[in-house]
Amino acid sequence: MIETYFGLGNLSTPQAYFISLLIGLLSGFVLERAGFGSSRRLAGIFYLRDMAVLKVMFSALITAMLGLSALLALGWIEPDQLYFMPTIYGAQIIGGLLFGIGFVMSAWCPGTGAVGLASGKLDALIFLFGVGTGSILFNELFTAVKPLYDWGQSGVVFVYEGLGMSRMSFAFLFTALAVACFWGAEYVEKRGNGVSVYFKTPFLRAFSLGLMIFAGGLFILPSAQDSSATMAQSSEAEQSIADAAANGLDQNLLARIDGGLDHIQPEELANRLMHGDPDLILVDIRTSEEFRRFHLPGALHIQLPDLIEKLAPHKNKGIIVLYSNGMTHPAQASDALYRIGFRNVYFLTDGLQGFLKTCLKPVSLRPELVPAEIADRIKAWRDFFYNRANTPVESGNVSAEFASGITDSFSLPGDPPGLVDTAWLEVNLARRGLKVLDLRTQPEYNTGHIPGSMFVSTETFRGVVNGVPSMLLPAEMLAMQMSQMGIDPTDAVVLVPGDAVRDATLVGMALERLGHTHYAVLDGGMGKWIRDNLPIDNTLPAVRRSDYPLNGKSADDFTVNYQDVLGYLKQSNTVILDVRPTDYYIGKKSDEARAGHIPGAVNRSYSEDIVEQDGYHKLRPRDQLASAYAALIPSKDTRVIIHCRTGHQASQTYFVLKHMLGYSNVLYYDAGWTEWAARPELPVSMTAPVQ
Repeated sequence: MIETYFGLGNLSTPQAYFISLLIGLLSGFVLERAGFGSSRRLAGIFYLRDMAVLKVMFSALITAMLGLSALLALGWIEPDQLYFMPTIYGAQIIGGLLFGIGFVMSAWCPGTGAVGLASGKLDALIFLFGVGTGSILFNELFTAVKPLYDWGQSGVVFVYEGLGMSRMSFAFLFTALAVACFWGAEYVEKRGNGVSVYFKTPFLRAFSLGLMIFAGGLFILPSAQDSSATMAQSSEAEQSIADAAANGLDQNLLARIDGGLDHIQPEELANRLMHGDPDLILVDIRTSEEFRRFHLPGALHIQLPDLIEKLAPHKNKGIIVLYSNGMTHPAQASDALYRIGFRNVYFLTDGLQGFLKTCLKPVSLRPELVPAEIADRIKAWRDFFYNRANTPVESGNVSAEFASGITDSFSLPGDPPGLVDTAWLEVNLARRGLKVLDLRTQPEYNTGHIPGSMFVSTETFRGVVNGVPSMLLPAEMLAMQMSQMGIDPTDAVVLVPGDAVRDATLVGMALERLGHTHYAVLDGGMGKWIRDNLPIDNTLPAVRRSDYPLNGKSADDFTVNYQDVLGYLKQSNTVILDVRPTDYYIGKKSDEARAGHIPGAVNRSYSEDIVEQDGYHKLRPRDQLASAYAALIPSKDTRVIIHCRTGHQASQTYFVLKHMLGYSNVLYYDAGWTEWAARPELPVSMTAPVQ
């Protein structure tokens, strides 16, 4: 799905400003090329000599309407990612008349005036000066004109709904009207000037036919059938709404909206949740996947079509708050429920994105200076929502769903171990229970790192074990290392590599030896974080030493030794996967006691799983990895023994097979070729097996 700057609440970001500037420049260029830099041409429409204004405006309208209709029908964009301008009949009619009179008198409007000024037109400069002066007067006289400002406010009104049509039918009808206007404009120009560039030309015929075919094609897109079925099924609801309007309910709804009685601010919701308001019923209307990944504590998950049925027992009892990522769907649902008798339904202002930004964004990451009182409130909210297990809950003062929400621990998205993206990490960066480990070199870390992250060298997790160098350390030593870093067994750990993804996966093997599978690798590593222009600092974090428990046990049931590998050589249901570079596998290169590979082993270098993108390194997409390994391993339950030279490279392939592709029987030969080559009694092959 396409996520817009509006839907994400990022309209004020530098990226959004840059895109807006770029669109503005391109729009101005197109308008200038269309003749909008000339007041003479713009005024031509009033004298039926030059219809450029009509043709350009209809082209823009049709392009936007058909494009958005297609994207909505295909499900590539959701309505809550779009801003729908509210209908305010009085203000918009009066404003439109004033705008029209000004256009007739000056032949400029604000947008075309800017285009004319860029073209060096003096009258455009005078016009824009008048616009600025008028804006100042409007501001000074606002008290007098305020009654007109919201006169006839009706919320978001769609023309096609008022006409009783589907969106596709209206788009088709409006396109037909636009085509007629194109032909009419060309005819008017021909009559007025004696000549027309496009009238009855093959281009105009093909252009018109293309528009009508595109508009007609909307009827066969997936949502066309859904829309028809929904219209058929909703006749009873429409009648109910009509009856309610007859009884004056719409006027009450408008008064409710005007008085701000249809929504709840993030701060109020946060306080109600903290105090365990027993009358609060919080409803998340997002998708199941979004709800599973993260939701506010105590929220019920109810899809839009099920709202009436599921909320019927709570009708006019307590306070029902609807939320999604944005506000569009919850606001529309709140209005719909009000019309059928619900008087206790509200929506969350600015949605979940606004809640996170307003209540949970760390003070240190906010661009504005935060007063001490508000900073204390933010800290209290963060302590509650991000450290809920430490918040006492009084039984009887909170619903069962809410209590379960408080005791839920912070979870990584998906089914860890896995990958997380930079956008997710930025939102959750300062959450309690999250530890971020930077695995680059110390000079790189010292220069700049993700705020709050700790530096750790991968080599601190390895050492000499039973005479073999570079082995993963025993569990008790790894537990001590976790304690020094302040990591608890319940913590979510995000591993941030530099260019070497294998650095993160090697630390992941250490975590798994302790049974700590609640970890993830940052997709794209630090390179992607920098590429996305996300926050960086060089402050060393304050670390509270923990006491990572071991209980005398290791959760390592995946590591094998040379004796195990030797025994598996004779079993046909085992694949030994050598992930060293090919030259080492075939014996062309060697930096160990002997060259070559384990007899029967197949080779796929770990480096083949990495791709460089936009200057940073990341694992290839799952479908590419799945296809490559399916050619080497017969099935997902085949026993696979992975090794390299010292276990470093093999840890990456282990992560790919086990956690990205779902192979169920993956083993890790940590000592690898270093040990195998040094034992003269073990067989060595220099010939690649026949595939």
